[in-house]
Amino acid sequence: MTNYKMSIASAGRPCALLLAALLAGCAISPSPITSEQRAAQVQLDRAAMYRDQEPLTAPLTLQAAMARAVNYNLENRVKLMEQALAMGQVDLARYDMLPRLTAAAGYFTRNNDLVTDSVDVNTRLPVLSNTTSQERTHHTFDLSLTWNVLDFGVSYYQAHQQADRSLIARERQRKTLHALIQQVRQAYWLAVGAQALEGRVDPLLQQVNRALADAERVEAEKLRPPLETLNYRKAMLDIVRQLEAIRDELTQAKPRLASLMNLAPGTPYSLVVPATLKTPVLPLTLDGMEERALRERPELYEADLQERISAAEAKKAVLRMLPGVELSFGPHYDSNAFLHNNNWVDAGLRVTWNLFNLLSGPKQKEIAEAQVEVARTQRLALSMAVLTQVHVSWQEFQGRQRQYELAQKLWEIDDRILEHTRIGAQNDAQSRLNEIRSGVSALMADYRRYQNYANLQTAYGQAIASVGMDPIAVAATADARPDAGTALAAAEKQD
Repeated sequence: MTNYKMSIASAGRPCALLLAALLAGCAISPSPITSEQRAAQVQLDRAAMYRDQEPLTAPLTLQAAMARAVNYNLENRVKLMEQALAMGQVDLARYDMLPRLTAAAGYFTRNNDLVTDSVDVNTRLPVLSNTTSQERTHHTFDLSLTWNVLDFGVSYYQAHQQADRSLIARERQRKTLHALIQQVRQAYWLAVGAQALEGRVDPLLQQVNRALADAERVEAEKLRPPLETLNYRKAMLDIVRQLEAIRDELTQAKPRLASLMNLAPGTPYSLVVPATLKTPVLPLTLDGMEERALRERPELYEADLQERISAAEAKKAVLRMLPGVELSFGPHYDSNAFLHNNNWVDAGLRVTWNLFNLLSGPKQKEIAEAQVEVARTQRLALSMAVLTQVHVSWQEFQGRQRQYELAQKLWEIDDRILEHTRIGAQNDAQSRLNEIRSGVSALMADYRRYQNYANLQTAYGQAIASVGMDPIAVAATADARPDAGTALAAAEKQD
């Protein structure tokens, strides 16, 4: 007994040491990120944000701006990566349908022999004593191929569900792309207006500042009544306020477009300013837009896929109520010298049935079928919302077109008024004030004209997006950069 206790104690000491080492390894303390590490990471991130971008060598057209946004916008690239990840998960789900092939190897040793005694079951007298059938040290190797038919069926439907989820990721990427193109379209035309008008604000401000200086001199020398001079200065300062507000809005337009194209802040670039602002024309009638929207909208396609996923869930619930058939086959090896056959191959067939699934299975099937009905009803509600969006976008486009035409006429009138005012201007203060007011009014009219045109282009883009038109899908990949501009130009010609 003493020797037994000593052997236990001697065996316990290594276990205690091993346990102490494991506990020491599990003692993890927080390791905060240092300021130096953050600074280095910031430098790496700034370099990565603008890496591998083609330099700007010419003024940007609308198609070129859209192409750069498609290729370099980080949010769009995230959606593309999510889509690629979903496709990778589809490939991974296919492996779940394969049988399990398990390889196992083992090494076994002990400090004494595995001694056994045997007795006769009838007489209960000893037959063999102090015998062993196992070496103190031996090793094994097993290779087992196992295939469960029930698991295969469930994995089959799960793979189809994952494939549908990858298609959903693609539709969500399409939706993100539509929103990005829409934002670029609006920002581009606002930036065009800013570029066209940026050279007209400063000359007007200089003219107003000279008039204010003259008014202050007149007031100081008391050449005019004080009330007249004060009203004149107030009118000039109100003009300055309007011009400063316009200049602030103009300076924000190009940075917003640059962010959509993933240009570094402060990067200089120019846009192609068209000689005339052409009114876009919708390529479909209202009835045609309704039909196209119900067929092409990403949200409706996603709803169809969600219904298929729910239907597959109902089939999986039925499969789980069935018994599982498991087939096994594999070679084995054991180095134990007491075995007559150290190598052997076995095969087996086993049927398993979780009887509790018979209780929960019908309820799971009922819930899955209810999810199918919910998905179908959601698709109908979404179809109604899509038709509403089509009608709203149609009406929005018609309204924006009328507003732009009105702004165009007002700009033409204000421009002619400015021309006549300059011709009839005299040297007196009132004429100068009228001339400045006419210049500001013409500038404001031109600014509103570009604003209304940008709103018209935005309404046009919303109408196109509301029907799910996707003419640049072939260019919406990181590997299609040379073709993006060509595809977008073709899309604009079609539009």
